[in-house]
Amino acid sequence: MRLKTYITLFCLWCFIGVGCEGIPPPDLPRALTPAEVNELFPKSESLEVSPYEIRMRELGLCDLQELDPEIKVQLKYSSLDNFLGEDMYGNLELAFLQEEPAMALVKASKKLRQEYPNLRLLLYDAARPWEVQVKMWNYLDTLSEAERRNYVADPDQASMHNYGCAVDLTLFDVETGKPLDMGTGYDHFGELAYPRLERKHLNEGKLSLRQLNHRILLRSILLDAGFPPITSEWWHFDFYSRKTAARKYTLIK
Repeated sequence: MRLKTYITLFCLWCFIGVGCEGIPPPDLPRALTPAEVNELFPKSESLEVSPYEIRMRELGLCDLQELDPEIKVQLKYSSLDNFLGEDMYGNLELAFLQEEPAMALVKASKKLRQEYPNLRLLLYDAARPWEVQVKMWNYLDTLSEAERRNYVADPDQASMHNYGCAVDLTLFDVETGKPLDMGTGYDHFGELAYPRLERKHLNEGKLSLRQLNHRILLRSILLDAGFPPITSEWWHFDFYSRKTAARKYTLIK
C-alpha cells in the first residue's frame, strides 16, 4: 500500500510539472468568457420560471404532470392557437389545479388508461389568471353579454378556471399521435360545440355518431371523477360550483 501511495504521488507530481525536468505540464483548455458562454448557450425563455407558475405554487395549486406524467398538457393560451390569436400565458407550460380537483383528474386519467390503454387526457387549459379572463371577455365586446357568456365567463363573476377548479381538455390517441375527433376544434364559437344540441346536430348530419361517441366517452370519464360538463362547450368541465369554489379558494391574480 505504501508503494502504491508513493507511485500515485509521483505521478501527480509529474502531472503538474513540479520537479520533473523534461516533462512539461499539459495544455489545459482556457476558461470561456461570459460572452462566449452566452454565444454557445443562448438564454431560453423556457428556462425561466413563469410568474404565473410562481403565483400558482404560492397559492398551493398542484402541477398535474408532477402528479401524473401520463396527463398530456398543451396549453392553448400559451400559444397563438386560440380564439384571440394571442399568447396570453407567456412561458407558462404547466397545468395547475387546486389539490382536490387535481387528484380527481388523476383518478380520471388512471381510469381512462385502464379502460382504453391507447388513450390519454390532453389538457388545453386548467387554472387561469383572472387578468387573462378580463382580456378574453373584452375581446368579445362585439357580442352581447348574454352571448358572451356562452363562451367566456364574466370576470365580474369569475370563471371556475380563475379558482383553479376547471379544465378544458380532450382525448388523445397515443397510437395515432392525434386527439380524437370531437366534431369541432377547441374554442369553437358555435352551436356545434354545444353538448345540449348534440342530438339535433346528429340528426342533421352535422355531427357523426363516432364524434358523438368520443364526446360521450370524455364526459363519462370526467363525470365519474367528479367533473360535470357544461351545456355550451364539450371540452369544459367544472369540479365545484362557483359558490363553493369562491368559499374555498381565492382568485388567481
